[in-house]
Amino acid sequence: MSPESQAIFAEWSPPIFLTTMVLLCAIVYIRGWFVIRRTRSAQFSAGRLAAFLLGLTTLWLAIGSPMDGFADALLSAHMVEHLLLMSFVPPLLLLGNPQVPLLRGLPRVVTVRLLGPLFRLKTLRSLGRFLTSPVVAWLLMNTVFLGWHVPAAYDFALEHELWHDFEHICFLAASILFWWPLIRPWPTSARYPGWIMILYLVSADIANTALSAFLAFCGRPVYGYYAEQPNPFHVSLMADQVTGAVIMWVVGSLVFLIPAMFITVRLLQQDSQLLR
Repeated sequence: MSPESQAIFAEWSPPIFLTTMVLLCAIVYIRGWFVIRRTRSAQFSAGRLAAFLLGLTTLWLAIGSPMDGFADALLSAHMVEHLLLMSFVPPLLLLGNPQVPLLRGLPRVVTVRLLGPLFRLKTLRSLGRFLTSPVVAWLLMNTVFLGWHVPAAYDFALEHELWHDFEHICFLAASILFWWPLIRPWPTSARYPGWIMILYLVSADIANTALSAFLAFCGRPVYGYYAEQPNPFHVSLMADQVTGAVIMWVVGSLVFLIPAMFITVRLLQQDSQLLR
């Protein structure tokens, strides 16, 4: 391990709040998973449990591990952090069908007296349906994604720790909304995504590609934060920026296009069966 990496590991300490919340969320989910599995084993296989716990682990690795220190020093590491938060954590969490296990895993007094009245509010249910509608979810995710990559916002977040945490919350929340219409975790209606979701994914990839291409080909460092901070790895600003752009371009595109390909194949198979 290089001295620069050793220095980042030496300065790192586990974030107490995040680590505690991740562990509590895992415990609540596991407790609720065992309860609901007694009657709905088909919806709650071991794979669902593994997906949710892997999502929590990836979340912690992205912003609770030493990776966050590398992200402060390297734009390319920061892009990996953003990819994990937006493209891997949300689908893994949603594949765990988290709503019911999390509710069943909480103490009954919390679900009955505190959360029960809230979930019965028609306004709250309507807001949930509105936020997870494809058009709204797409707009929110891409607005958050592009907005936080505007140089002024990007640099501001890195310079202010609380705003950096808020940025992460925005990425995670908006991406959960984005993936919701695609995965539709139970007990959401299990209607399979239609052809419109191909456009949904491809258009999101276009936004990702546009930003990645700009960072790769603009020919100048875009984010002043890295120019003003010490460069412990002695990587040129442009090389680091191009590397981050390529990671975001290639991996980010695969995250959108692979599901689009599977949905296309599934829909073509359905159409061919209807024609028989």
